[in-house]
Amino acid sequence: MNAVDTVRDKIRSINDFPKKGIIFRDITTAIKDKEALREMINFLTEKFKNKGIDYVAVVESRGFIFGSALAYNINAGCILIRKPGKLPAETISEEYSLEYGTDKLEIHKDAVEKGKKVIVIDDLLATGGTVAAACKLLTKAGGDVSAAAFIIELTELEGRKNLPQDIEVVSMIKY
Repeated sequence: MNAVDTVRDKIRSINDFPKKGIIFRDITTAIKDKEALREMINFLTEKFKNKGIDYVAVVESRGFIFGSALAYNINAGCILIRKPGKLPAETISEEYSLEYGTDKLEIHKDAVEKGKKVIVIDDLLATGGTVAAACKLLTKAGGDVSAAAFIIELTELEGRKNLPQDIEVVSMIKY
């Protein structure tokens, strides 16, 4: 079995969650499997090794799992992108739209130095709103966002269209 099949086999699909008609792709079952977790981290590492990445920006919360391991493997720093009120020092924020309302992401004001090469990691690309906001936030802070990477991409939601067009978008598994 190849890496993609190993991981896909471990992702649990839950019908009608969080509401009727939705198929929820539960990555927690893949994360708990040591072989699948290794394959996910190896996939990301292969995509970004030797690319001169300064920082891996990780989106709360499952992005933390993949991004911190990736940062370690490619010898980069790790920037936490959090929901409001979770970071202790001075922050900058970016608001973004949700299906019913808005939300906000924050990073420390001094999280990234001007011109440093950054990639954004999250577990899943759906509509792209969260990662698009993360990219705007990192750019506002002075970072040079070069890529966004995901384990799962829900292609029918066309999230790639909402991400900056000048960045590389990588996903391991597409549904």
